[in-house]
Amino acid sequence: MVGPRSWIVGIFNRSGNKKNDKFQYPLSPLQEERLQRLQDRIHIPYDEMCIEHQEALRALWDVAFPDVELKGLISEQWKEMGWQGANPSTDFRGCGFISLENLLFFSRTFPASFRRLLSKEGGNRATWEYPFAVAGINISYMLIQMLDLKSAKPKCIPGLNFMRLLGENEEAFDILFCVTFELMDAQWLAMHASYMEFNEVLQVTREQLERELSLEDIHRIEDLPAYNLLLL
Repeated sequence: MVGPRSWIVGIFNRSGNKKNDKFQYPLSPLQEERLQRLQDRIHIPYDEMCIEHQEALRALWDVAFPDVELKGLISEQWKEMGWQGANPSTDFRGCGFISLENLLFFSRTFPASFRRLLSKEGGNRATWEYPFAVAGINISYMLIQMLDLKSAKPKCIPGLNFMRLLGENEEAFDILFCVTFELMDAQWLAMHASYMEFNEVLQVTREQLERELSLEDIHRIEDLPAYNLLLL
């Protein structure tokens, strides 16, 4: 099921948002503080020699497959979760430790949704499905780009509006990851997509999120229309 590494690199190389200085507004001290903490997380690379990172990866396996003993951090078993090879650490190079944190948050906060997407339950599934774990890394990366989170302060409308959500809930980015994963899977099914169409599905997902983040009545992460997908 899992294909060449160009599959993940091709998605990472997609273009980002257009910037528009006209829509800048001052952030509150709380928003600035939370943005800085989020940016600090974004800049942490995955370190396969770090005990904390190793434990987080093992924890993800334990949540995904609680009845299956993991033979090692380098094992062919990881392919069952949708990593591209026997060593998941190589897939984190495109996004870093935050993508693992996002997957762990998803598994612990919305376990039913996490398990359903991991198991590809529901809908008419393709013979060649998207790899779950690598899809999660791509979603983390896409959100960072879409929200312009590597800039000192976001300059795109979705990113600026996201600052409101972050001000209301420090876990807004992690929750948005979960929302996006659900939305991506829904788009995947609606488009009757297969493996090689993942880029297109992710782009459609991004466009939908950009529209939702541009709505005037979005003040909390729970106000996003796509949030309801987590409640099904």
